[in-house]
Amino acid sequence: MRKKIVAGNWKMNKNFSDGLALFSEVINMANDELHNSQQVIVCSPYLHLHSLVQLNKGNTKVALGAQNCHQAEIGAFTGEISADMLASAGVQYVIIGHSERRQYFAESNTLCAAKIDIALKNNLTPIYCIGETLQEREAGTHFDIIKTQLAQATYHLSAQDFVKLVIAYEPVWAIGTGVTASSAQAQEIHAFIRKEIAWQYSAALADEISILYGGSCNPKNAEELFAQADIDGGLIGGASLKSRDFIDIAKAFN
Repeated sequence: MRKKIVAGNWKMNKNFSDGLALFSEVINMANDELHNSQQVIVCSPYLHLHSLVQLNKGNTKVALGAQNCHQAEIGAFTGEISADMLASAGVQYVIIGHSERRQYFAESNTLCAAKIDIALKNNLTPIYCIGETLQEREAGTHFDIIKTQLAQATYHLSAQDFVKLVIAYEPVWAIGTGVTASSAQAQEIHAFIRKEIAWQYSAALADEISILYGGSCNPKNAEELFAQADIDGGLIGGASLKSRDFIDIAKAFN
């Protein structure tokens, strides 16, 4: 049975004390209000991660993730952080290939492949992001874009490693814009992704992969989105910065 996941991406928000306060609210609400097996993940800035792991000791309802990692194990890469460092701090997940990393830092599918490899080597679960821009959707090339993003970054993996991934579909045109793909649009792409994985590996493997929707998901539309056959949760941006909204999104599975 596929894991149901709600992952919050704080991006570059919250100073240290505000981050601890927000996370404390999230874990308290999660423990009090979430009664199913959904996994909540908080992907905070690096600054917070070690302290949040300590604050979360013994809690299985909430896990910690990083927003990025470097593709090298160690080295002279000022300002970067390695997968080994993250794992040593108790982090379990890492976002790879977010559209903002692709747009602002020119991250390619090939680079994402290397980051996925190093994450898996260090027992981190990659949340690999794929999705099209508005121009690509309007040009009708969005299926090709998504197929290429999958193939170039993940198809070198064995089935045993691929099944460890979480995939996040993020229509770039719906991130931080308030515009959300309709549930039918989102389901269409999620079904396409699962079909592509089945074609490359197997239907059984594809049915084990959690595919998240990441594009202006909020408490009002989460239940309808999560009810779709191939949508297994969300990668949440702005709404993850409000504990009430974030937990209400997670409760869409209750």
